[in-house]
Amino acid sequence: MESILQSLESARSQEAPPPRHQNEKRAVTNATTTQLSLTTFCNLLRNYASSTARQNDADASTAAAAATTTKNDKQTLSSTNATSKWLYELSSKIPTPLPPLQFSLGILSAITSSANDESKLQSSLFELFGEGETSIEALFEVMGRTDEIRSDVTEGGLRAVAELKGDVVATSPSTTSSALPQSSSSSMISAEHEHKLQTLRSEAYTAVDIANTLKAEHHHINGGGSYNNNNSRGGTHSVKRASDKEAEKMYKRAMKQAASAITKARDAGALTESDELFLSGTIPSNGNSNLSAMEQMMLRNEEAMLYNSMGGLDGMNAQQIESMKRNLLPEGTREYNDTHQRGLPRGTIREIKEGQYEKVTIPAPILEKSQLRARINLDEVMGEDSDERMAFEGCDSLNPMQSTVFEAAYNTRENLLICAPTGAGKTNVAIDYWKKIVYIAPMKALAQEVVEKFGSKLKCLGIIVRELTGDMQLSRAEADAAHILVTTPEKWDVVTRKGGDGSLGATCGLLIIDEVHLLADERGAVIESVVARLHRWVESSQRQVRLVGLSATLPNYEDVATFMHVDKAKGLFYFGPEHRPVPLQQTFIGVTMQTKDRFQREKKMDEVCYQVVTDALKAGHQVMVFVHSRKGTGSTAKALGERASMDGELERLFTGGDGGEEGDENEARTRYMDRVEKSRNKELREHFGNGMGIHHAGMLRHDRKLTEQMFNDGAIKVLCCTATLAWGINLPAHSVVIKGTDVYMPDKGCLVDLSILDVQQIFGRAGRPQYDTSGEATLITHYDAMARYLDKLVKATPIESNFIKQLADHLNAEVVCGTVSNINEAIEWIRYTYLFVRMCKNPLAYGIGAAQHESDPTLRGRTRELAIEAAKLLDERKMVRYNPNSGNLAVTNLGRTASHFYIRNQSVATFNDMIEKKRSSPTDADLIHVMCCADEFENVRVRAEELEEVDTLKKASCPLKTLAPVEEFSGKCNVLLQAYISRARVNSFTLISDTNYIASNAGRVARALFEMCLKNGHASAALKFLRLAKSCDHRFWWFQSPLRAFDDLKKNVFVALENEKVSSEEGYTTFEKTVSLLDLVPEEVGQMCHCFRDGALIQKKIRLLPRVKCTCTVHPITKNTLRFSIELEPIFNWSARYHGGAEGFWLWVEDSENNRTYHSEYVLFTKRNHPDSTKLELIIPVFDPLPQQYFIRIVSDSWVGVEHLIPVSFRHVLLGGLSSPTFFTNLFDLTPLPVTALADPRYEQLYHNRFDSFNPIQTQLFHILYHTDKPVLLGAPTGSGKTIVAEIALLRMKKQNPKAKCVYIAPLKSLARERLKEWSKRLGAPPLNWKVLELSGDTSHDSRALNNSDVLICTPEKWDLISRGWRGVSGGFDSSSASIGKRFVREVGLLIIDEIHLLGEERGAVLEAIVSRTRFISRFVQAENKVKPSNGGKVPELTRIMGLSTALANPYDLADWIGIDTEGFGVDAKQGLYNFRPSVRPVPMVVHIQGYPGRHYCPRMATMNKPCYAAIKDLSPNKPSMIFVASRRQTRLTAMDLISHSATEEDTKAFLNCDSDEYIEAIASTLNDEALKHTITFGIGLHHAGLTSKDRETVEKLYLEGTIQVLIATATLAWGVNLPAHLVIVKGTEFYDGKLSRYVDYPVTDVLQMMGRAGRPQFDKEGVAVIMCEESKKNFLKKFLYDPFPVESCLGERMCETINAEISIGTISSLSDAIGYLKWTFYARRVRMNPSYYGATSSEEDDVEDFFLSVVQDTVDKLQEHGCVTVEKTEGTDYYVGGASLGRAASNFYLHQVAPKDAFLLGNAKTSFRVQGIQTLTSKNIVSTYGIAKILHSLSHTHEFNELPVRHSEEELNLELSRSLPWGYDLGKFVAEDDKTSAGNFELFSAFPLVRRIFNSGVMPDTPSPTNGPSIKLSNIKVVRELKKGIGETQSGPYADGQVVMLRVVNEFVNGCDFEVEISLKE
Repeated sequence: MESILQSLESARSQEAPPPRHQNEKRAVTNATTTQLSLTTFCNLLRNYASSTARQNDADASTAAAAATTTKNDKQTLSSTNATSKWLYELSSKIPTPLPPLQFSLGILSAITSSANDESKLQSSLFELFGEGETSIEALFEVMGRTDEIRSDVTEGGLRAVAELKGDVVATSPSTTSSALPQSSSSSMISAEHEHKLQTLRSEAYTAVDIANTLKAEHHHINGGGSYNNNNSRGGTHSVKRASDKEAEKMYKRAMKQAASAITKARDAGALTESDELFLSGTIPSNGNSNLSAMEQMMLRNEEAMLYNSMGGLDGMNAQQIESMKRNLLPEGTREYNDTHQRGLPRGTIREIKEGQYEKVTIPAPILEKSQLRARINLDEVMGEDSDERMAFEGCDSLNPMQSTVFEAAYNTRENLLICAPTGAGKTNVAIDYWKKIVYIAPMKALAQEVVEKFGSKLKCLGIIVRELTGDMQLSRAEADAAHILVTTPEKWDVVTRKGGDGSLGATCGLLIIDEVHLLADERGAVIESVVARLHRWVESSQRQVRLVGLSATLPNYEDVATFMHVDKAKGLFYFGPEHRPVPLQQTFIGVTMQTKDRFQREKKMDEVCYQVVTDALKAGHQVMVFVHSRKGTGSTAKALGERASMDGELERLFTGGDGGEEGDENEARTRYMDRVEKSRNKELREHFGNGMGIHHAGMLRHDRKLTEQMFNDGAIKVLCCTATLAWGINLPAHSVVIKGTDVYMPDKGCLVDLSILDVQQIFGRAGRPQYDTSGEATLITHYDAMARYLDKLVKATPIESNFIKQLADHLNAEVVCGTVSNINEAIEWIRYTYLFVRMCKNPLAYGIGAAQHESDPTLRGRTRELAIEAAKLLDERKMVRYNPNSGNLAVTNLGRTASHFYIRNQSVATFNDMIEKKRSSPTDADLIHVMCCADEFENVRVRAEELEEVDTLKKASCPLKTLAPVEEFSGKCNVLLQAYISRARVNSFTLISDTNYIASNAGRVARALFEMCLKNGHASAALKFLRLAKSCDHRFWWFQSPLRAFDDLKKNVFVALENEKVSSEEGYTTFEKTVSLLDLVPEEVGQMCHCFRDGALIQKKIRLLPRVKCTCTVHPITKNTLRFSIELEPIFNWSARYHGGAEGFWLWVEDSENNRTYHSEYVLFTKRNHPDSTKLELIIPVFDPLPQQYFIRIVSDSWVGVEHLIPVSFRHVLLGGLSSPTFFTNLFDLTPLPVTALADPRYEQLYHNRFDSFNPIQTQLFHILYHTDKPVLLGAPTGSGKTIVAEIALLRMKKQNPKAKCVYIAPLKSLARERLKEWSKRLGAPPLNWKVLELSGDTSHDSRALNNSDVLICTPEKWDLISRGWRGVSGGFDSSSASIGKRFVREVGLLIIDEIHLLGEERGAVLEAIVSRTRFISRFVQAENKVKPSNGGKVPELTRIMGLSTALANPYDLADWIGIDTEGFGVDAKQGLYNFRPSVRPVPMVVHIQGYPGRHYCPRMATMNKPCYAAIKDLSPNKPSMIFVASRRQTRLTAMDLISHSATEEDTKAFLNCDSDEYIEAIASTLNDEALKHTITFGIGLHHAGLTSKDRETVEKLYLEGTIQVLIATATLAWGVNLPAHLVIVKGTEFYDGKLSRYVDYPVTDVLQMMGRAGRPQFDKEGVAVIMCEESKKNFLKKFLYDPFPVESCLGERMCETINAEISIGTISSLSDAIGYLKWTFYARRVRMNPSYYGATSSEEDDVEDFFLSVVQDTVDKLQEHGCVTVEKTEGTDYYVGGASLGRAASNFYLHQVAPKDAFLLGNAKTSFRVQGIQTLTSKNIVSTYGIAKILHSLSHTHEFNELPVRHSEEELNLELSRSLPWGYDLGKFVAEDDKTSAGNFELFSAFPLVRRIFNSGVMPDTPSPTNGPSIKLSNIKVVRELKKGIGETQSGPYADGQVVMLRVVNEFVNGCDFEVEISLKE
């Protein structure tokens, strides 16, 4: 294009006359600047090309033409064959300026020159034929016979045919000189005269240029020809506008001026013959031409022959043609598209009625049946009896369109794009069978229709179809259960934004998008975002998701196919309007409006509508009239009825009928008469009498259904309805009328044209496929709008992208999802959008100039600009943190909230400014004003006619002050929102629409503002926004009675309970006032509420209000930190109707003085666990000076007005003793000691192959470890070599006393096994040959083995049980551990407690009992043996105690407790205490703490997977990495995602380091776990307790040798296996606690232990740890990872068990003994240091003594209550206590103190047992009576199984397991009446079905809970033994047979064999 324009300008500026080819070029340029048809354009191009060729190579052209003539002379008539004759005749029918011979020769040339290039052939022929309907038909005919033409047709044959037809045939080209003008006397012509001639010549050409330009415009306006040409093919406008007439005048004037200029130049002699020929051929001359007619004809023949010889464009190659096309007009622009447009179809009829209307009738396009695809018989392709065939019941075959698509849709998994007219059956094509189908419909109404349609069709297959829209919310369980979800684009966008593995979006296997052409709409950006996200997820996850797009009209469907990743050869289908099953005639009526009066305009349209309706009724057809308001349906029906009555046509046409149908219609009317009379809708009854009906969303559902049925049965003939009926309900009619096209849009605040999408959808209702052979659709609009609709109907303007407008919002969503984390990823994301596809096709439309496009052909630079602009905007508005240097993008709280609640970035910017200004003390009015200023409401406009009603609403219905005038949109929104909440009546239609729009968005915006304020710590604003959100949802105010939630209460109740006027915004007491009614009797309640009979009902409703009882205990931890122990108990009656399956509450701790929140949490109560309480542990900061109180606020998430405010006083909190700084030991710079310092070759060889010298910590401790027997407390980071320190102390003990024994206490079984494995290999081998034994819950050894052992590795519980028998008191249990403990405990010389800092965790009480008992035993033995100190020092204790820990905050307390002197000042003071700083590590460590948002655990874990992958690639690309997760499932999910991310980068083996795949595959084949088999081949190992020991060993070996780089393990691996890594990732700091049924935080000690695995001492210079946690925990971890909490005692939680054990073994015999025992404990030391933590009043000695006495007394009372101790009271406070049999049984078998009483009650139960015979308990032979079931059920419900977790979904698994076991799941037959509640819910309890499984088969099931089995078996053995002892010692006589049963139970439990017992019931 640029080159042509430059040539044109050059020709104008040259002094010499332009050559002929530039004249041609000028004509081409003029054509390109106007909108010409394709045919005209191509002809100009051909002339340009051929003229250029003649100018450059005239001689060659002449020679070629001569050769052609010679060849033609040799042809004979025999060459004339049928093919040549057919081609010539076809050419004569084409509307082209070329003669038939030249056109046919052009076809032959194109075919012969493109023999091997199909695309080139198609392009050449298309350019030659043009775009007319006749031309296209001929083109397809030629394309079908190209081979025949190529073989049979010759140029001679065509010329012979031309001669036979009598046409003139040019035999040789004429040579014409085209030289410049010459003059015989040129030398005598003056320069002035020459200049004058050149000027005249230039003026002539300029005038012709102008005339040609206007001529082309005139040609375009009139449809490609003259205005009166009846064969016009291009016109789209039916009305000649004023601007068109003006253009015609200008055109005629320019033609006259051009003719005058030519004449003037000719007369002056300025024109040559060539100039004359060109100018006169373009513009008719007024004078006589210098050339005769014969000469002009010869010249034209010569040009035609030259054109044919050169071929024009056909002589150019494909690349040149494409280049020329691109230069002339860029493809994809509107101008380019307009040159390709077709006009109104042939047969269109225009009818003009002056002064009234213009009507354009477009006939229905019909396709010949022979051209349709044959119908597919469903029985043949699906089978008669197949499930798929059932879905198409009532349909024998598919229509032609469906038959065409069937193969691709049904038998392949290709993505599809199907473009077909409305009603062609596209929806049926979309049905497929995948794991979950998601159908995206453009409107909620259409979604409802699709649900009904699919639901009815697929019900026979058991397929569940559910709607998921803003109006229809589904629970996660309901959504998961559905096979097909029908949703809207916005809803699915929100769902997929919260993606991740396991999310609803990840379950989708088929995504169907209906009406894809919405891409051109403002909502199109949402579809782009959804599809782009899907494509990226598919590529990253390597999962297949099929995408199907459906569209009625889609001009540039190939672009959309590219965007949707559709294979154009396999999945792209385009069907024109002729494929509609019922041909549709369309009529457009433009009503002339000569008045602006709205009522007159409406009346005129009613008249035209009446004519259309009556014409259809006269033909016997039903009519649907669509209007655009609910009020309009009634007014239109009324107008039609009145006009019909005036014309006397009402009865004949509307209420009666013609012909034979009259009787049927009257019968139908009679049938519905009674039902109509019963309707409350007055309009419905009135219009039914006139034979008409109305239908809109404001009617009751019953009335709408009645109207639909009446119209469907013919009882009414005319239905006036709104456009929602076209989308929502499939109710077709023969004739459809759209009355008016002005639609009010609340979001834009003005009237807009009805969209062409809606027009096509409504038109699609015309024609009933099963009854009609044709349909009629009429659009009635005003005169000015008709041309626009005709334009949109016939112009295939490409749809463009609107994505740039919303780019920032969608980029923010991707950042929140975690799919975009930097600018480069943002660029890649944009390249997946439709925006990028269209930018490549039409760059100018998106601001990309030609120069920029040329320098950036891939548009990467432009996409980078877009991404950076959006990132900067988001960063400015605090939605994203953007680092310009690195390009990284990080999510913020604001951005996440905006994404989840679909809030625009403009709104967030507004909120930021306004909330900051109102931060201190915002009122309710302030905050509702902030919300109404949101950008979502900006388009709500105020109209003058509305102001009066708005002011009325403001005065009557707005309890809150409006801070903006109603003339502003925020003020209007404020008034309408308050009126909506107050349930005020709104009259104006536009105000009703605005109110509905505001109400539909207000709740969402308020929720977003609530979360923004809550996360930013704005307590007051958060509360008020939550109140406002709930009020928007339920339509009553928070200061009104919460009983308004119940519709069945009378209004009197609310009036009595509510304040008449809100006096204060700070305290609303309506809820408290309502709850206080429960303190009254029902009669008093009824009297107070003026409902005397409803008092009981009112109280019943009050009990349904979700109230929560909150108790809080404050525990000081540090001077600035408190722990809140909160218990929440639901105290309301659960109703499924009102509460559903769960009830949510928001809880936050706020400081009212500073208006800040310090912690917030969402608490959920479920119906399953109701009324169980929920416990929370919160860490809350405090500041100096200590405030008087904080508040805990609990607010219902859904119930309006339900709030609780609990003050938490700090008056009793003492922080004085917590201010002392932490003691740390300095690490000295010492020379590392060599191993030879052990001075014993046997000991030295232990480390010979490991290291030569000890590390600095070991060196500093070596003397006190190896040369003294003093107790040692070592606090040092994990990985500091503490195990070697313990070994040195062990070597010292064995060196001093070879017969002494060492006990190593490991906190976990896994750690015990690891230590056993290591020490057995090193210490158990020669030359030491020490015997190392493990003693845990899974192992047992006889007394001989224990006595002969050297090292005993125990768990705390096992050693606690053994050490209880140190006195040898067994209480008659000779086989118990007590008898073993007497001989064994006294021989222990060294007690090593690893991880002693776990003293502060749940099991810490056991460690405390062990150490306290050990020190007590040492002192007791010393006193017994009368050991005296030597040299005046202290007597060394019998057992040396060593504690190993991480860095401690209160090391003095622990050191003093284990026997280290911490208070002296001598040489020995503090010896043995070493507390090194956390930073003291052999390998320094860098820690990264990352916070991740999300309330729900699983989605949050999913968002961490990509950062995990990035961390490995960035921080440890070639070194081993370890990821800790909370569960086995998370190991699998994390591994799969890592594999997916590596696959995205096309490096699936990135983590595998082996030479051959065969090696790793061979190893994988030996593994048992299927998931591990898969992941190990990608270099990723899994490690958890569910693996077999062989699998675990294999994984550990591969990881240590470096074959696999990544190991994903559960958190227990941090304790159990020493597998260091360079990088450690802690993926989540929470785990699921089955006992609490919720996720709880890891202890900080566990996090430190996992971090400690980072850094390999001999390989790394530094280790790296990445902690990924929930965002609110980030600051907590930052503070306390390196500033640890003081260790507090947990003994108080297990005081009863500890005291009972000491009483049972005789250590305690009185209260004073118990108090003395407590003084040995760590508990006593911490009570003195932190009295408020434990409940003591102060740290004064008297107060502490009183506290101990109260604790002991309370403990003894509890033990006595449970029958564990006996009490003999004496005078004074002290009295004797002794052990009872049940207490001794509990102590010896390590049971909880309540278990003996449970067992005793079972022995004394109503059910007794006695032996009668033998029956076998198997699944085939079930015991007829249920005595054994009672025993097992009772055992399963003892306290021992309270610790047994019930994991996710195990309720269903347990129920399924129970059904396969004896007694099934119904225990009501044998369970006592008072126990049936627990029996009915037993399936939720994990123990009972597993216990029965053990008894039944002796083996544990694979599911559920495979790891629960061993603990169940051991616990039951203990319980049954204790049960037997309890029964035996307390009962005799008739219950003696119970002992037999118990013994059999124990035996069979131990043996695991079938149970044979004979049982009967005896009352």
